[in-house]
Amino acid sequence: MNKYIIHGGRPLMGEVTISGAKNAAVAIIPAALLVDGVCRIENIPQISDVTLLFSILEELGANVRVLNRHTVEIDSRHIHTTRTSYELSRKLRASYYLIGALLGRFGRAEVAMPGGCNFGGVRPIDQHVKGFSALGAGVTTEGGYINAIVESGRLTGANIYLDVVSVGATMNIMMAAALAQGDTVIENCAKEPHIVDLANFLNSMGADIRGAGTDTIKIRGVERLSGGSYAIIPDQIEAGTYMAAAAAVGGDVLIENVIPKHLDCITAMLREIGADITEYDDAIRVESAYRLHRANVKTMPYPGFPTDMQPQITVCLATAVGTSLVTEGVYDNRFRYTAELGRMGANIQVEGKTAIIDGVQTLHGCEVRACDLRAGAAMVIAAMCAEGMTLIEDAHFIERGYEDIVGKLTALGAHIRRIETYETPSVSEDAG
Repeated sequence: MNKYIIHGGRPLMGEVTISGAKNAAVAIIPAALLVDGVCRIENIPQISDVTLLFSILEELGANVRVLNRHTVEIDSRHIHTTRTSYELSRKLRASYYLIGALLGRFGRAEVAMPGGCNFGGVRPIDQHVKGFSALGAGVTTEGGYINAIVESGRLTGANIYLDVVSVGATMNIMMAAALAQGDTVIENCAKEPHIVDLANFLNSMGADIRGAGTDTIKIRGVERLSGGSYAIIPDQIEAGTYMAAAAAVGGDVLIENVIPKHLDCITAMLREIGADITEYDDAIRVESAYRLHRANVKTMPYPGFPTDMQPQITVCLATAVGTSLVTEGVYDNRFRYTAELGRMGANIQVEGKTAIIDGVQTLHGCEVRACDLRAGAAMVIAAMCAEGMTLIEDAHFIERGYEDIVGKLTALGAHIRRIETYETPSVSEDAG
């Protein structure tokens, strides 16, 4: 496990290039199991969740060939088991996508209960199970594994209505249905950009999926996916995180390799609180020279303000002028990190699903921990805003979803260093 040491008070200046979308990659890589051939995937982010997925696929029998830093070829023609490693699967939430992929292609899957970020409560997969069951699979849980099997060997198309809008369920059912016999209609779907990206990937391999990005997705099952080449979209949340950092810390940052349309809700919110934002064809410039001001924020499914940006916007508001309200409309118990911000001097009270934030003049460096991926990113932003030195424990959570965050922030002028746990930092370390 790693730690970050950050000395705050330096504005961010320069350019940063956004990596491939984490939330797309962790679904597209398992989806490669559906392909009876070789698929080439480009713009893959170098993050720990991706590395874990490659290891899982290799244990299943896939050949994962790294062509360069961001490009791989995956050959799934020689899969020899449908049971995943318990130790590997339990380390990431996205392991549940292996169920839909394996079930769709082989008619069975044995996948260890997923892990990943813990928001303080259970993130159920009941909608996933509902979809698999409607397609003809029997699903049980035993010995820490989710077991899914279709006795006939192949799933059958069905009409499926999701009781709640679920990104994970939408993508998982889409994968399972791609090779099912007949037509599948999924209603009340999530609309996030990475759902469209997954559909585009599958279609490029030979699937027949229509309607991704709307609330109804129609899938005509095909006999086989034969392979091809595909490039993953830029990461909406990584881009939003650097936008929030530039707004909160201050400076002038050009964020390159983005799809501005995917960032509309983030852009609108940052403009509302006082950041100056200029949009280009594939880049966004964020300038911030003054103290931000209050706003009310509520997270919603796309195209609303994303739940994965909730901690980052909270940091922006922690030093803004006035009292702000941040309401979490997607997950329960996603405010655990506010206690860490409180240690830095933030004035935040949580009442149910709403955080009440009285902006303070400044934050102060201290020892804090990353509670999860996005909370960890928020701690990094807070540390760059703060006076003095901040030590962030459990930085491995951050590296689940941000490629080379230390290198990228250093290039923007931040004073940040990654250390191994055996190193002992000095509180009086020179800020340089």
